Amino acid sequence: MTTISLKLPEPLLQDVEAEARRRGISKSVLIRDTLAATMRRRRAQKSLTCLDLMGKLVGSFHGPPDLSTNRRYLTKAVSAHARRRKNAG
Repeated sequence: MTTISLKLPEPLLQDVEAEARRRGISKSVLIRDTLAATMRRRRAQKSLTCLDLMGKLVGSFHGPPDLSTNRRYLTKAVSAHARRRKNAG
């Protein structure tokens, strides 16, 4: 096993020491087990997709079904934006 050096703030070190005593293991074993468990959980988590992030909003917009593919809607939106900027400035 490879040895590494680690600096911990005093409150965290006290927590590590107390937990290691409670479990009856060394600080090294506690830190190694905790780090390994964290890495396993991280690997087990699936990557978030845009759908995961926007899930609650899916279906909340009411509009034409081809809004994302029909160029006519983009042209109207760009024209309306330009008119708003012209009127505001």
